[in-house]
Amino acid sequence: MHKLSHIWRLGLKELTSLRYDSVLLLFLGYAFTVAIYMPAAGSVIGVHNASVAVVDEDQSHLSRQLTQALQPPEFQSPVALPYAELDKVMDSGRYTFVIDVPANFQADLLAGREPALQLNVDATAMSQAFMGAGYIGRIFQQELLTYSGQAQATEQTPVRLTTRSLFNPNLEGGWFLAVIQIVNNITILAIILTGTALLREREHGTLDHLLVLPLTALEIMLAKIWSNMLVVVLCTWASLEIVVKIALGVPLAGSMVLFLLVTALYLFASTALGIFLATLARSTPQFGLLSIPVIIPMLLLSGGSTPLDSMPQWLQWVMQGSPSTHFVSLSAAILFRDAGIGVVWPDLLTLAVIGLVFFAIALGRFRKSLAS
Repeated sequence: MHKLSHIWRLGLKELTSLRYDSVLLLFLGYAFTVAIYMPAAGSVIGVHNASVAVVDEDQSHLSRQLTQALQPPEFQSPVALPYAELDKVMDSGRYTFVIDVPANFQADLLAGREPALQLNVDATAMSQAFMGAGYIGRIFQQELLTYSGQAQATEQTPVRLTTRSLFNPNLEGGWFLAVIQIVNNITILAIILTGTALLREREHGTLDHLLVLPLTALEIMLAKIWSNMLVVVLCTWASLEIVVKIALGVPLAGSMVLFLLVTALYLFASTALGIFLATLARSTPQFGLLSIPVIIPMLLLSGGSTPLDSMPQWLQWVMQGSPSTHFVSLSAAILFRDAGIGVVWPDLLTLAVIGLVFFAIALGRFRKSLAS
């Protein structure tokens, strides 16, 4: 009972210390509000409002029909462009796509020939160039089939594929991005909060005061973990309810309670990692530099930014030892697919084992640092 009382009171001390740390409080507020809303609401995954110019050398009904087929919100209204300015606007990056319809294009098509039009793409606009070229190709193909009277024959094929989206029917990229931003911020804050809390005590001499008290390294470490875990879990819940559900309008399908419990389990592992890194650093600036090569791979290679299956096989095996990989998988399964315990228990068990291993390593290193 005395040990539990020590852990409880030390945790309250951590919360009181955080209360008066205005910089960390400001960072917490930013991480779970502005840093969630702005990327999700402002970024677009796909083609949106792409600039298009058309060099119409044919001046036919078909060329005008192809131009009118490029409509918002994917494309801006096409701008008529003289042929002499084609190279100039491409070099200046004024338009992402410039379409050149050659002379006699309609006449050649009606005569049974195979005319070609030219699509110039500014490949430096990487986010829209590749997908936009595909969009334009499919739009023009459909328009040409309709014009030549082959669209109806194409629709009468023996097999037709119909695609339906169960969740996110409009394929809004911001819905997924909002949750991934929360997952990434949880990782960053879990490591930074615990690590800076330990280093702040060492730099201010508070840790020396704790060592003369009848306290063990286990009690000090558990106090830091539960207090920072409580702060991040509450911030996560508030961000999901206010920013994600209300401000962004994302309909989360899964159990909020189960997700918060998974978040707490993940924080157990990541906060232990933060303490371990803090024992290796001698000052807060060193801890910040040491955290960068740890946090960045956890964010980029956990499956949130790019699918885990697209990575090399050896890297997939390496990332199975990172708690962030399993947390991303659990978050998507619970919040998007409404998965229950019966579905996610393998990842939960793996995350718990990784957390215990990280905790044991961090505790051993923490005890060694206190003895030195």
